[in-house]
Amino acid sequence: MLRRRFVRPVSGGGVISSTPFIKERDWTLLVPLDPRDLSHLALLLDVDGTLLDIAPTPQQVQVPASLASTLARVRERVGGALALVSGRPIAELDAFFAPLRLPAIGGHGAEMRPVAAGTILNGRTPPLDPVFKQRLKDVAAAHSGVVIEDKGYSLALHYRMVPKQGLGLVHDVRRAFEAWADPSFELLGGKAVLEIKFAGFNKGTAVRDLMTYPPFSGRAPIFVGDDRTDEDAFAVMPDFNGQAMSVGRKFPGIDDYFNAPADVRRWLERLSEGVAVPS
Repeated sequence: MLRRRFVRPVSGGGVISSTPFIKERDWTLLVPLDPRDLSHLALLLDVDGTLLDIAPTPQQVQVPASLASTLARVRERVGGALALVSGRPIAELDAFFAPLRLPAIGGHGAEMRPVAAGTILNGRTPPLDPVFKQRLKDVAAAHSGVVIEDKGYSLALHYRMVPKQGLGLVHDVRRAFEAWADPSFELLGGKAVLEIKFAGFNKGTAVRDLMTYPPFSGRAPIFVGDDRTDEDAFAVMPDFNGQAMSVGRKFPGIDDYFNAPADVRRWLERLSEGVAVPS
């Protein structure tokens, strides 16, 4: 059977979750650690919906002017053990935070750069079959306003700008996916997006790989993410004596949560300055 992780779309472009959205709370209570000594920690951060606010399309995200410098200071405080873990290609992440370059996982694990100054390790997964990819693009094109994001190793279909297309798009993509009948593919549902990729890799498997490289090896990771695709990384945190933190809603099994990306950015600013986080 093909592997599927569907999230049923709602008219507002969000998702229905079995876990209710959380109430407002004081973000300063999160991760009560001593900011004077972060040498035992590794910080692994999702980007869209975690560091950056979700935008109508992937190309419209806004990067706060101070964020790159904040990340650079945090990187120094954790001895380089700061990485971005994203569904985007690493080249896009570099463009967002230029001239800052960080260790990174891209494409949900299809790409990895364990050393900031190193090369991107491509070829971790083959590209999607071009015939299958075109079939999915044709399905998406039948739903006006759906944005097609071709990453090579995966295909993402965004319907945030046309939320009423969500139910029909999910139905048609599911039919095409099941008709293709290749168990090596996986269909993921996220925040007003469907993504098709190979099932043999995800953020969890990539985080495991990253944690074998210095300076990450031997440290306790804190992974912060906001979406269904981050659950694989949440799941491996206990294996490294780490913590899983979500953003926007509380996922099962996480240690704590932030209300919004702005709270994540303020928390990072405090860590970058060595300011104690109240407990």
